[in-house]
Parts: sequence; C-alpha cells; structure tokens
Amino acid sequence: MEKFLIVGLGNIGPQYAFTRHNIGFDVADAFVRKHNAFFKNDRLADVAEVNFKGKRFIVIKPTTFMNLSGKAVRYWMDREKIDISRILVIVDELALPLNKIRIRASGSPGGHNGLKDISAMLGSDNYPKLRFGIGNDYPKGGQVDFVLGKWRPDEQPLVQLKIQKCVEVIEQFAFVGIEKTMNLFNNIQFEL
Repeated sequence: MEKFLIVGLGNIGPQYAFTRHNIGFDVADAFVRKHNAFFKNDRLADVAEVNFKGKRFIVIKPTTFMNLSGKAVRYWMDREKIDISRILVIVDELALPLNKIRIRASGSPGGHNGLKDISAMLGSDNYPKLRFGIGNDYPKGGQVDFVLGKWRPDEQPLVQLKIQKCVEVIEQFAFVGIEKTMNLFNNIQFEL
C-alpha cells in the first residue's frame, strides 16, 4: 500500500487555534474528519492514519511549535519509511491572496520558519508544499499580529471553502501526482 506523509503546520495551544498561522492544522483536521479517523498524541506530533482507496496517509500535526517542525517531519518520515516526494506540507502563505492556494513539488521556504526548519532537518527543499494564501492585509510592522490573529468574520466562509478544496488537493496528490494536482488547483481563484 502506497504511503504518504501529510504535515499540517501550526502551533499547539488554545491561544493559537483558528489563527491564520494554524491553517495547516485546520486542513489536516478536515482531511482526517472527512475520512472518519482520529488524532492521537504520539512522538513529536498528534498523528492520525487514514486508509483511502488503497492509499495510506500518515497525517501529523507537530507538537514542537512551528519553528521546530522539522524534527517531527524527519522522525515520522523515517519511522514510516516515506520518500520525500510523498510528503505534503501544508502552510499559511502571506505572499498569496486569500482567494488562492499554490502547490509546488519543491521550492525554497521563503520567509516561513516552519518550512526553513523542515528543509534544514531534511537537508533539502525538494518536498511538496501546499501554500494556503492568507493575504497580507496588515499595517507596517503588524505582520506577527496578523499571522497569529484569528480570521475576520467576513473571511471565514472563503477560508472554509478553501479548507475543503485543500482536502481534495491531498487526495489528488496521492492519486494523480503532484504535477496534475498543480495543474488542477494552482490557477483557481476561489470565490463564494
């Protein structure tokens, strides 16, 4: 059975729940919920296993805090013997507007500290990433407050729609591969 490691990035603790920076956790939760699985606390992460149409998904939400996510990714990749090309890391992305997502087979972490740590621990940037656009609608000097802030009520319907689409992205990634998944989703502008 083909195995995939799905990594939702975020920070643990109720003060971070449903913030822009925790969207990776929210997508992971939605995927696991759709497939009637459950997270349990394990080494360095909350972990769920989803079996779907002959594929096995190991879904992790690192409990190491965002900036140390690489340790959890490396551990679960090695433990489950999953190739780097079968990892999908889900993160928030300031450089994309709220109505976009971007899937890439590889690429630099940009300014994302969670991705920087994963790249350092894996010794490579060549792993697939699903970037969830959060926009950059904040005043000068307000980036941290914006990223760690909760979604505005007017943003929430679009966020929920994109979370559901990201669940589809995870499934397509496993069934049709990264290139076709990029072609299917990268040019969509999500609207209600």
